[in-house]
Amino acid sequence: MNTAQEMAAIVYKALDDKKAFDIKILDIKKISAVADYFVIADGTNKNQVQAMCDSVEEEMHKAGYSLKSVEGYSQGGWILLDYYDIIVHIFSDEARRFYDIERIWNDAADVTKDLLS
Repeated sequence: MNTAQEMAAIVYKALDDKKAFDIKILDIKKISAVADYFVIADGTNKNQVQAMCDSVEEEMHKAGYSLKSVEGYSQGGWILLDYYDIIVHIFSDEARRFYDIERIWNDAADVTKDLLS
């Protein structure tokens, strides 16, 4: 498993542990130089979205990965965590439907959690 895959697996588990909804992993490395993967998930309210973010940050820190930047935490509608090789998008359910980034990045390949192990 490469580093980006390992990172995505850690993020997936951290989100799943906080009962995130509809966790998607998109392989964008062939269509963008921004990162290798997007991990996208949503929660039902601001508190859950922030808890999901906190969980990702904690687990990634434990694994030794550095956070480049975080945006949107205080608003809790769309939190973006940039870990260089992967970018994590944590949405409220309403914001996810509104921004629909899966549609924007529909050329990306879907990755199942089984492919990360």
